[in-house]
Amino acid sequence: MPRNDPKVIETISVKDFYESYKEELGLELTAGEKGLDKVIRDASINRPALAMVGYFRYFANKRIQLFGAGEMAFLRDMPADKQISVLKDIFAKHVPCVIISRNLAPTKPLRDEAEAHRVPLLRTKLSTREFIAQATLLLEGRFAPTTTCHGTLLDVKGIGVILRGRSGVGKSECALALIERGHSLVADDLIYCRLVSEQEIIGSAAELGRGYMECRGLGIINVADMFGIRSVRLDKRVDLVITFEEWRPGMPEERTGLERAYYEILGAKIPHIEIPVKPGRDMARLTEAAAMVQALRNMGHDSAQEFNDQLIAHMEKVAKPSAVTKS
Repeated sequence: MPRNDPKVIETISVKDFYESYKEELGLELTAGEKGLDKVIRDASINRPALAMVGYFRYFANKRIQLFGAGEMAFLRDMPADKQISVLKDIFAKHVPCVIISRNLAPTKPLRDEAEAHRVPLLRTKLSTREFIAQATLLLEGRFAPTTTCHGTLLDVKGIGVILRGRSGVGKSECALALIERGHSLVADDLIYCRLVSEQEIIGSAAELGRGYMECRGLGIINVADMFGIRSVRLDKRVDLVITFEEWRPGMPEERTGLERAYYEILGAKIPHIEIPVKPGRDMARLTEAAAMVQALRNMGHDSAQEFNDQLIAHMEKVAKPSAVTKS
């Protein structure tokens, strides 16, 4: 279990959202600059159609308010005094900001009321559907619970594998061997983990340490310079955790693969394997095999369970003639 307490971001300022995703979402600030310190408290996007006709019972005022083509057409069909009345009611609910899709031009009452209430008014080049899809993903990533854990995260044949174990057990040597064979490094020593969609863990490295690795006896090495840019990934879903344990006489070792163990990160249970380390064992090869076994399990193929089922079926088949002979 990671020792660090999970960190949960409960708010994001509109200024942070705007500056972080201005290029990605094609955002342009048109009014309400003085309100950029307002905060977004929900990762979802709200379309205030019901609010525009005066129904506020379930109004999601903590979310970004998105005015699509329908809302803007409805607003333009109103006389100016009615627009002002509707917008005052919406802005009185302390919404964080308003974004207009399709790069549509805001009406004068909308600009004026946004300035008066210090509500940032932005436009995006994206369509309503595209903006909701992209902005929701970005916000969910920012609002996702995060924590850190120690180990080395690699992409091994498409499977995100965390190697963990005490210092000096051989994690770095194994990681280097895997990278040399064409696999990719995501993070070394400290892994930043975030919970996405309440069930997936995405691991990444700190920006300062991305692409670097510590290897005892060698020091800090630049993986991208040594093995090429393809040897480094920005982030990866964690599919498997492998703990290296120094072998000792009498220690329990999994022989069949039928027993399942899990390593918990932010409440998500990740398949966990303990591999004994002793002289002569190719840990990189064993890690590759473990990753392939996990890939097969992800596709619904469990070699250990299939062999066990076949063995039981064979035993039952052999036992049946004996039962007939006795009767």
